[in-house]
Amino acid sequence: MRLRLAALSLALLPLAACSAQDGDKDADANASDVPSVTQPTETTEQPTTGPDGGDDGDGGDGGGGAPQATTIVEGLEVPWGIDFLPDGDAVVTERDSRRVLRVTPEGEVTEVGEIDGSTSGGEAGLLGVAVSPDFDEDRLVYLYVTTEEDNRILKAELDGDELAEPMVVLAGIPQGFIHDGGRLAFGPDGHLYASTGETGTPDLAQDPDSLGGKILRITTDGEPAPGNPDPDSEVWTSGHRNVQGLAWDEADRLWASEFGDSTWDELNRIEKGGDYGWPQVEGAGGGGELVDPQVVWRTDEASPSGLAYADGHLWMAGLRGERLWRIEVTEDGEAGTSRAFLAGEHGRLRTVVAAPDGSLWLTTSNQDGRGEPAPGDDRILRVTP
Repeated sequence: MRLRLAALSLALLPLAACSAQDGDKDADANASDVPSVTQPTETTEQPTTGPDGGDDGDGGDGGGGAPQATTIVEGLEVPWGIDFLPDGDAVVTERDSRRVLRVTPEGEVTEVGEIDGSTSGGEAGLLGVAVSPDFDEDRLVYLYVTTEEDNRILKAELDGDELAEPMVVLAGIPQGFIHDGGRLAFGPDGHLYASTGETGTPDLAQDPDSLGGKILRITTDGEPAPGNPDPDSEVWTSGHRNVQGLAWDEADRLWASEFGDSTWDELNRIEKGGDYGWPQVEGAGGGGELVDPQVVWRTDEASPSGLAYADGHLWMAGLRGERLWRIEVTEDGEAGTSRAFLAGEHGRLRTVVAAPDGSLWLTTSNQDGRGEPAPGDDRILRVTP
């Protein structure tokens, strides 16, 4: 059941126990808990980006030298979503604590609210955040939240340092211990895009009646956005395993980073109504009406979460890969050379966003139960492209 613009229910049901396999592709153990139904990929030529694609060094790809990272704030609890207010402050969500924070560029942190209806476990919790493009008028922020019943999108007014009680925009998104998706972003068209996972049930990605394993495109009231492939559906694209990164380039093309199963992680250029192949295909090789990825990486090199566009490149954060990937975007909208930076320096990297000052904000995710926390983790880093 899908609910729109109703008060957030606090009635919680027990969260079903699921496999410990991580959609972040960090855990090698328990990989058999979610059966692989992909076609063999080892013999299929994959669209990697050439000899530089696996380089972890500090060199560049023609776009300048090595990015430098400095700490903005530390001592956070699995920071997951970041978006910026018109005054340059950031709204930050913490997955497990359920806290919503306001963070200044100087690193001052203020808790503005806590989402009481959110429940955490595995990859679930308080996930993405998107600031309304009309924030100066409506004061609204949008949140992607796991409850005991489902994943849902909420909206709440932010008045200074106080978050009002959230209201439900869209409910009924499948939830699970793994593969909850969770990224929110407003597109250049003013509509809200949301990435959802298939929760470890691969067939949901191809089920047109399920919101799982999709990229959704909705209005701010939770209705299917005008121009969707099916005017009665929130679904923009299907065939996704677990997208956690969304970004538009300077030509307003949408890109998404996606966790693979056991072999290939993906960078996809998103096309209206596209079927991205899961669970029939992992990586390239689908053919027919399936859309192949622009670039793939071995899962130990990436396990991608956040995605941003800045300085003529896409920037992709890697969890298991523990590195920040920079991917060239050509004038004709193709992914070019990629290069890895910060490999192993800060542990697991979750979210990357372009800041108003031209820098990137990058979060670590070492407190998420799959990393090795250092003193001060988790952090938000400022990266100068």
